[in-house]
Amino acid sequence: MDKLIYIVEDDKNIRELVIYALKTAGFCGEGFENATEFYEGMSRDVPSLILMDIMLPDEDGITILKKLKNSQKWSQVPVIMLTAKTTEYDKVIGLDTGADDYITKPFGVLELISRVKAVMRRSQKASPSDEALSMGELSVDEQKHRVSAAGEEVILTHKEFELLVYLMKNRGIVLSRDRILEVIWDYNYEGESRTVDVHIGSLRQKLGSCGDMIRTIRGVGYKIEE
Repeated sequence: MDKLIYIVEDDKNIRELVIYALKTAGFCGEGFENATEFYEGMSRDVPSLILMDIMLPDEDGITILKKLKNSQKWSQVPVIMLTAKTTEYDKVIGLDTGADDYITKPFGVLELISRVKAVMRRSQKASPSDEALSMGELSVDEQKHRVSAAGEEVILTHKEFELLVYLMKNRGIVLSRDRILEVIWDYNYEGESRTVDVHIGSLRQKLGSCGDMIRTIRGVGYKIEE
């Protein structure tokens, strides 16, 4: 069965173009004009990926994204933001809220499909370890996608979870921003090292006192150690 992708976009022409492009690339696309229709769709099926416009007529895409990432059921669904906004501030808000990627309009169909495939590859990474990862009061169960910090369960976005697993599997090793981008985001984000910083900041905040184990190595990147 083709992978199901939801498109939340109030512009009918863009919505239909994206659905057609996804279909030709082997995906199954379903479009929604507003948040109300989208939530109805989510109650029926959970897609493999969501393409989300920011400017919507009833509820903006950032608000929807926050609800998704705070949901136990939907937090692991990858989201790519589609928007005409191009300022760094808007990008950071989307990434900080948990978006997996960010594409500005107008965009090329080939670029869109390439990014969709890249995010899908990362979200479907095979064979997580059977053995739980642990450091002090921090533990990660890859099989169950469950994180515990200081005895409390922590809900992470898909990218935050992957980033934490990568850090813990390389404990004590300094990982450069470029290397993290290559491994976690699967392709080159030129000039987008801010993406890593945003996700590290979010991870530290959600992990509470355990977040202090994630160390910044000035001018290089990050490492995790007790």
